[in-house]
Amino acid sequence: MLDKTFDPKTAEPRLYAAWEASGGFAPTDDPAAEPFSIVIPPPNVTGSLHIGHALNNTLQDVLIRFERMRGKAALWLPGTDHAGIATQMVVERQLAEAGNHSRRDLGREDFVAKVWEWKAKSGGTIVNQLKRLGASCDWSRERFTLDEGLSAAVRKVFVTLHKQKLIYRDKRLVNWDPQFQTAISDLEVEPREVDGFYWHFAYPLEDGSGEIVVATTRPETMLADTAVAVHPDDERYKALVGRAVRLPIVNRPIPIIADEYPDPEKGSGAVKITPAHDFNDFMVGKRHNLPVINIFDDFARINDNAPVEYRGLDRFVARKKVVEAFEALGLLREIEKTRHTVPHGDRSGVVVEPYLTDQWYVAADVLAKPAIKAIEDGDTVFVPKNWEKTYFEWMRNIQPWCVSRQLWWGHRIPAWYGPDGKAFVEETEAEAMRQAEEHYGRPTPLRQDEDVLDTWFSSGLWPFSTLGWPEKTDDLARFYPTHTLITGFDIIFFWVARMMMQGIHFTGEVPFKRIFINALVRDAEGKKMSKSKGNVMDPLELVDDYGADALRFTLTAMSGQARDIKLSRQRIEGYRNFGTKLWNATRFCQMNGCARAEGFDPVDVKVPLNRWIVGETARTAQAVTAALAECGFGEATELLYRFIWNQFCDWYVEFAKPLLTGDDETAKAETQATTAWALDVILKLLHPVMPFITEELWAQTADLGAPRAEAGFLMTARFPELASELIDPTADAEIALLIAAITEGRSVRQELNVPASAQPALLVVETSADQRRILTENAPLVARLLRVSELSFVDAVPEGAIPYVVEGATLALPVAEFIDLAAERARLSKEVTSLAADIDRTAKKLGNADFVVRAPEEVVEENRERLAEAQAAKAKLESALARLGVAA
Repeated sequence: MLDKTFDPKTAEPRLYAAWEASGGFAPTDDPAAEPFSIVIPPPNVTGSLHIGHALNNTLQDVLIRFERMRGKAALWLPGTDHAGIATQMVVERQLAEAGNHSRRDLGREDFVAKVWEWKAKSGGTIVNQLKRLGASCDWSRERFTLDEGLSAAVRKVFVTLHKQKLIYRDKRLVNWDPQFQTAISDLEVEPREVDGFYWHFAYPLEDGSGEIVVATTRPETMLADTAVAVHPDDERYKALVGRAVRLPIVNRPIPIIADEYPDPEKGSGAVKITPAHDFNDFMVGKRHNLPVINIFDDFARINDNAPVEYRGLDRFVARKKVVEAFEALGLLREIEKTRHTVPHGDRSGVVVEPYLTDQWYVAADVLAKPAIKAIEDGDTVFVPKNWEKTYFEWMRNIQPWCVSRQLWWGHRIPAWYGPDGKAFVEETEAEAMRQAEEHYGRPTPLRQDEDVLDTWFSSGLWPFSTLGWPEKTDDLARFYPTHTLITGFDIIFFWVARMMMQGIHFTGEVPFKRIFINALVRDAEGKKMSKSKGNVMDPLELVDDYGADALRFTLTAMSGQARDIKLSRQRIEGYRNFGTKLWNATRFCQMNGCARAEGFDPVDVKVPLNRWIVGETARTAQAVTAALAECGFGEATELLYRFIWNQFCDWYVEFAKPLLTGDDETAKAETQATTAWALDVILKLLHPVMPFITEELWAQTADLGAPRAEAGFLMTARFPELASELIDPTADAEIALLIAAITEGRSVRQELNVPASAQPALLVVETSADQRRILTENAPLVARLLRVSELSFVDAVPEGAIPYVVEGATLALPVAEFIDLAAERARLSKEVTSLAADIDRTAKKLGNADFVVRAPEEVVEENRERLAEAQAAKAKLESALARLGVAA
């Protein structure tokens, strides 16, 4: 007999250990099994499980468990990312906190050894946390982006692209993090709104005949100005185009040029052009062949290209000094307060600088073309489809991809330089030395490029490098292309696009057939979670409090809600109660002798109630299978919840009680066997979403009657495939009438505040002959569940009775002796009036375009929800008034 309650704290670790030890997470060896593979978006080795991970990995696990149970060779390949800058930052911080040397003091080799040491000690944290969530990855195939096999793939790709002239070295602007002294990707740049100033500076014309005023938020960069630009159609400046100003402080003449970049309506209409320190200015400089002067060093200090008195100053100290100099020269025209967006490094938190450096670039525009066509042709599909637009917008406007990083932790760029700076790009140092000897005519010492590759470069190879490429492995042949990628919308540009480009280029096939974009998890009020707001929900804490199954079901159920998920503890608690409901129903069935019968076939059941639950089970199995196959996670959980809680636990179990305790032994035995069969199917259907409680119930009910068709773990049992012939329309109609009669009768009682203790008769006014038979045969059941004294057949609805219609039959509840009808009408009318006023206020607010645009997104959404709730409540009250004969 089952214990009274399910204890996740003891059951989950025990069950997971048993699953893992069984080898059941590995794909079947059956060569006839259809391959189905997904690769995990590799979490950072520095990471710990956050709520976004919990959502993403739950959906992956639901899908892989579902396909595994469908008999496919299901592979969920796990791994972690070395996460160059993030991991290096962690170890550098540890060194600083311990009072040890900096990485530069240690030297590259010793520092990297320290990082590996840290990775060995702490790098598996998130893997163990994923296991607590129930992730059924094939851990025997776990990969790390710096594994030797994956490193070989990285070198192969880099060298191949270089030989194809798709990787090259160039001097361009990058996002530069002065704290880490490295280029960073756009993804690693965090725009922050800050209070600042526009300083309006006057630049005197070189001939002394006047001045031109420019405005800037970064005065220090004027030391590197090489032009002033005005719009060609700006009449104010047409006569000045082609002339020059003398750059203050630097005392260098710079030209006034005409370009479409300046906005005549903004500021003075004239802008300073600093090609080395602004992305827009860099493009203007290229169009006009302007000099490019870099005035920063790697730490964002002023270098030797500036006047001597500024050299070595921090950029912000230099800023203050420049402003003071303009004021002293009488050239500071205005200081205007502003609030503007300033890029910051998401890891370091310091202001990022556009910085001119020599870097390695990938010709992403060339690689993007086949990746665009693959989506256009439907070789890979986005779910939801609207994310294609985001993908296309990025890919069709893609810029050269800077892949070099000035870090020590990562894939070292396979390029070696000779004494004259010539680069030899090869997979090994030995091959580079051989090429150098051939070039120079003698053995020549080489030095390897100091930089490492962008983390996205190696993770972009993830779908095929993890399967053994460039070797022609069995896994690669069997599982590539992978089937489904589940990931967040925030890395469509940076990871999904890279994988599409590199996968197609190096394998000739798309890396996955389907890309499912999951939602963003917000708090219960719709606000983005952040430590500063104090609204972060720790998934491990939630697992401790409610169990992994409850969190998994909540996230899966809510994943269909557009772009955002509003997560609350109340919702998770509700789904924990759902698990408890199933546990209690199973326990009830055990106590009432429900057991599998030898040779039981659901097609042969005779009792209408059993024919009905068999049909509902078949209908649910078909719908859940169709939903999960299409990544309809929210739809699948809605179907499961409604079927298990409402149809099975509530209606079927309640309706079955008289049969299980009655004298008809044939009906009793059939009901016991049908119940056991339905429970087995329920456990299979629910397992992908709630694996722990279902596996425990599967084991605890193994000895109920005849042996199951599938021995062993539920995890590897066959997902139900039930035929439509099990659905019986006649039984459906019979049970539907009973459910509707009880449900609608309960609504009447609730809406009109009929006391729970009151037991009026249920009047049957008008029915078909068949409906009359059904209600007569089930009169005791209806009376018990609706809490009425009896069923009575009458010719008309008497005064003081409330009629209601179900399935074409007219029934009525005489309630006048239990409630004051006039007082009830007054109460309902008052509540309707109050709700109408609330609806009007909220609708006017939402109809105000200014409110919708300016109010925080979560406030607007809250008002929309309030409006919908009030409208639904008003409709319900109006229905109750209508029952009382009052027009709302």
